Amino acid sequence: MTVSLAVIGAGMRGLIYAREAVRSGRGRIVAIAEPDLGRRRRFAAEFGLASEDVFHDWADLAGVGRLADAVVIATQDHLHVDPAVAFAELGYHILVEKPMAPTETDARRIVAAVQRHSVVFAVGHVLRYTPYTLALKAVIEQGRIGDLASVEHLEPVGWWHQAHSFVRGDWRRADTSAPMLLTKSCHDMDWLLHVIGLRPVRVASFGGLLHFRPENRPEGAGERCTGCAVEADCPYSATRLYLGCLGDPNTEFWPLSAVTAEPTAEAVLHALETGPYGRCVYDCDNDVVDQQVVMLEFEGGVTASFTMTAFTPLEHRKTRLFGTHGYLEGDGMTLRIVDFRTGKEEWIDTRTEAGPSAADGHGGGDAGLTAAFLHAVTSADQTLLGCDPQEALAGHLLVWAAERARETGTVQAL
Repeated sequence: MTVSLAVIGAGMRGLIYAREAVRSGRGRIVAIAEPDLGRRRRFAAEFGLASEDVFHDWADLAGVGRLADAVVIATQDHLHVDPAVAFAELGYHILVEKPMAPTETDARRIVAAVQRHSVVFAVGHVLRYTPYTLALKAVIEQGRIGDLASVEHLEPVGWWHQAHSFVRGDWRRADTSAPMLLTKSCHDMDWLLHVIGLRPVRVASFGGLLHFRPENRPEGAGERCTGCAVEADCPYSATRLYLGCLGDPNTEFWPLSAVTAEPTAEAVLHALETGPYGRCVYDCDNDVVDQQVVMLEFEGGVTASFTMTAFTPLEHRKTRLFGTHGYLEGDGMTLRIVDFRTGKEEWIDTRTEAGPSAADGHGGGDAGLTAAFLHAVTSADQTLLGCDPQEALAGHLLVWAAERARETGTVQAL
């Protein structure tokens, strides 16, 4: 069976899921809803859609009834809830990009709707579906490091990624998007719950906006990178970043496509002179954190710590797992296992061609999630995703508890 898919949102994530579905041979795109004319036309042309299958927004698409087996919802985060509820009511199976919604109330509305109508439901928690995660989870389940005692997990956001998405970009403000722990790291909260497999009981968190603030602006810096006297020595130079994307199909797809649809030097410079991505990182209206730590206690006394920081290269996540009989560390590609009983070390290589970023496929996670979703839809079997709607919600609830802990300086019981 080939699954027919409608896509809401023809930006980066909508394109990625659509392309993966078609590439796999198990999905075909039958409709698009996208308010931006240029994106809508490019998407329709790529997937060969007729004019009657192209819609301005999700409400127009929903208004014609059920056209497909499933829908991909890849709008901005705050625009997920209404289409998710509407398409669940129409009987569509649903893949919604993470986070499912910026607020607990809206996230619970989505979960209630998909459960009420018994549709297959997936959230874009792609980290669950990488070859690396599958191998790591197998090592734990086989008891090779004994009982898990503690976990250290690092998300290296990347200095230029922080500047692109969380200082200049759409996710820079909590009031127009959501806290960064939700928009960037609900992936990681979900992943920790998945890997550890226990119920969290307490959480604390610390962090804030440390660096990307007006008082840290270098002397002589301009309001924009174009024409700035100190741009050449600034690690957050937009001119260097975006002109450096030209000629590379991966980086032209992301991050450059967020800046301009035309990959030329002239178009890039015009966008930097007139649009949000050319602003000085010390002169933006951003307020989300640039570094945060989360401390977790699970039932039985197992502990975990998570660090999200801008001040790294953009790389795969890095994790250390401490067990009673062994030690495991991984870098998103390889696993190192030390057996305390023999002292021997083993290395497991899970590398694929996919790198850590969205442009690279999240280490194979984009393909893995798409395949799992199509399989689940074909079989009408939620269990094939390895995650039900309540489990998908759990990582979000953990984020909101961590944010309450950070904002109030308390330890939150879960």
